[in-house]
Amino acid sequence: MDMQALYLVVPLAPLVGSLIAGLFGWLIGRSGAHIVTIAGVAVAFIASLVIFQDVLAGHTFNGTVYTWMVLGDLRFEVGFLIDALTVMMMLVVTFVSLMVHIYTIGYMHDDPGYQRFFSYISLFTFSMLMLVMSNNFLQLFFGWEAVGLVSYLLIGFWYTKESAIYANLKAFLVNRVGDFGFILGIGLVLAWFGTLDYASVFAKAPGLAGQTVSIWGGAEWSLMTVIGILLFIGAMGKSAQFPLHVWLPDSMEGPTPISALIHAATMVTAGIFMVARMSPLYELSDVALSFVMVIGAITALFMGLLGMVQNDIKRVIAYSTLSQLGYMTVALGASAYSVAVFHLMTHAFFKALLFLAAGSVIIAVHHNQDIRYMGGLKKYMPITWITFLIGSLALIGTPFLSGFYSKDSIIEAVKFSNLPGAGFAYFAVVAGVFVTAFYSFRAYFLVFHGKERFHQGHAHGNEPDAHHDHGGTPHETPWVVTGPLLALALPSLAIGYMTIEPMLFGDYFGSALYVSDRHPSMEMLRHHFHGAFAMAVHAFTTLPFWLAAAGVAVSGFFYLKRPDIPAWLMRRFNGVYRLLVNKYWIDELYAWIFAGGARLLGATLWRIGDGGLIDGLMVNGSARLVERCSRWVKAFQSGYIYHYAFAMLIGVFALVTWFARLN
Repeated sequence: MDMQALYLVVPLAPLVGSLIAGLFGWLIGRSGAHIVTIAGVAVAFIASLVIFQDVLAGHTFNGTVYTWMVLGDLRFEVGFLIDALTVMMMLVVTFVSLMVHIYTIGYMHDDPGYQRFFSYISLFTFSMLMLVMSNNFLQLFFGWEAVGLVSYLLIGFWYTKESAIYANLKAFLVNRVGDFGFILGIGLVLAWFGTLDYASVFAKAPGLAGQTVSIWGGAEWSLMTVIGILLFIGAMGKSAQFPLHVWLPDSMEGPTPISALIHAATMVTAGIFMVARMSPLYELSDVALSFVMVIGAITALFMGLLGMVQNDIKRVIAYSTLSQLGYMTVALGASAYSVAVFHLMTHAFFKALLFLAAGSVIIAVHHNQDIRYMGGLKKYMPITWITFLIGSLALIGTPFLSGFYSKDSIIEAVKFSNLPGAGFAYFAVVAGVFVTAFYSFRAYFLVFHGKERFHQGHAHGNEPDAHHDHGGTPHETPWVVTGPLLALALPSLAIGYMTIEPMLFGDYFGSALYVSDRHPSMEMLRHHFHGAFAMAVHAFTTLPFWLAAAGVAVSGFFYLKRPDIPAWLMRRFNGVYRLLVNKYWIDELYAWIFAGGARLLGATLWRIGDGGLIDGLMVNGSARLVERCSRWVKAFQSGYIYHYAFAMLIGVFALVTWFARLN
C-alpha cells in the first residue's frame, strides 16, 4: 500500500468504527459495536507500527491531504506531518486506546449505553490522531476542539447523574477559557506570519524574533513571548495546569475506561505535545519558557499535595496525573522537549495501567471507590495487585522501571536550566518525589494490604444504577479486564530502559524538536549520561531515590502499622488538612468571582438597564410623559364658551402681534 494512503488509514479507521457503532449500534448489537470499533483501532495501531518502521528508515512526510478553502494567498488545509515525534504519539495513542477498548468490554458489560460508549471512545481516538498528525494550526485546532467535545460527552456519559453533568460542563467551560487564549495565539501567528503551516511559520520565526507588539497601555511585548504564552494558555486548559486544573479531578465522574484514555494517556498530553511541536517558537522567548516552567512547578508540587488526602481511588490517581503533567511542563520550560515527550510516553503506559487496575478493583468491590473500605485485596486479585504495584513503582520513579528514566531526567534537566524560576522548579520537582511516593503507596497499602474492610461502610458508586451489595467476596476480574493490564504492565516495566538513549541522547527526534544553544539543559544531560544501566545504578545514591523510598516507608508505617498517626496529624494540623481537602478553595474562589460576579453583573444590568432605562425611562417614562401632557391639554378643555372665546381673542391678539412684527 502507498504510504500516503496508510497515513489516511490511521485516523479514518477509528472514525469509521465510531460511525458504525454510533449510527447502527441498534442494528449490529453490543458485540457488533465492540468488534467494529476494536477492529478500527487495531488497524490504526498496526498501520502506525508500519509507519514507525518507515520513519526509522528515514522517510518523513509533510504534505497536504485536502485543501478546504483558499482566501487570497492564505490556504486552509488538512495535512499530515509524519516525523519521529508524530509516530511516537500515534503509537502511544493507538496502543493505549486499543487496550482501553478491550478493557471496556468487561467494565461496561451491563451498561445500557454500551454501543454509544464504544462510538465515543473511537471518535475520541480519531480526534486525537488528527491533532498529533496535523501539519498546520487549523487542523491542530480542529483536533484540539474535537477531543474537548468528545471528553465532554464521555465525562457526562451517565447523563442521569447530576454530578457527572456538573463535571462535564465544568470541563467544557474551563477548556473554553484555555482555548480562547489558544485561538488568540493562532490568530497572532496568522496575522504576523501570513500562514498556518508549521514549516512556513518555523522558517519565518527567527526573522521575527526581535519584533514587538503593543497590547495595552503602550507597553511593548516581544511577539514571540506573546504567541508562546497565548498558545500555552491553551495547553494549560487541555493539560490541566494551574490555575485551569480544576476540571480534571471532577472528570473522574465518567466511567473508568475514559479516565485511562482521556485523563492519563492522550487528551491531557495534547498540550505537552503542542508545546514540544512549537519548540522553534518557544526557543525564541526566555520569558515564555520561564512562564511555562513556573506554572508546571506549581502544578507538580501543589496538586500532588492534594493527592495525599483523597479517599476516592480514582481521584488519587487523577491528582497524580495533574502532578505528572506538571513535571512534563517543567521539562518543556527547561527546553528539555525530548525529556518532556519521553515522560509523556512512559507516563501514558503506567498511568493508563493504574486507572484500569483501579477500575478492576472497583468492579471487584461492587463499585465502591473509597479506599477506606477496601484492604486485603492482594490474595483475592493477584493480577490486579501485581499490575497496580508495577504501575505505582513506575510512577514513583523506581530505578530500572520506565517512570524512573523520564522522571529523573526531568529533575536533572531542571537543575541544569539557566532560566529565571529554575530554582523554584527544581525544589518543586524534588519535593514532589516524596509526595508522589507517599500518596501512591498510601492508596496501594489501603487497597491491597492490611485488614479487609470491604464489608463495612457505604459505597460511593460511580454508576447510577450500581448495586451496592457488599455481601460477596471480591474475586479477580475476567480476562478482557486483566489482559490489557498485563499488556500495559510490560511497557511500564521496560520501555524507559529500552528507549532513553535514542530518544534523549541519540538522533531519534532529529529535526522534529529544536533546542537553542542558549539553553544548556540537554547538552549537560548528555554529558552526564553513561548508559541506561549505569543511570539506574547511580540512582541509588541520589536524593530523589531516598525521598521516594522515604515516601513509601512513611505511608506503609502510617497506614499499616500506626493508622492512629494520620488521624492525630489530621486533628493536630486541622487548618492544613482543611486547606488540602478543600483543594485550596480554588473552586469556591472561581464560584465567588466568576459565578458570583456574573450574577452581580446580571443583577446590576437588570436593575439599571432593565428596571431603570427600559422599564423606568422608556416604557413607564413615555407613559408618564403622555399622561402629563394630557393633563396639561385637558386644562384647556373646560366646556365653557367664554373660555373658548377668551382663547380665540388671545390667539387673534398673538397673530396680529406676530404679523405687525414681520412688517
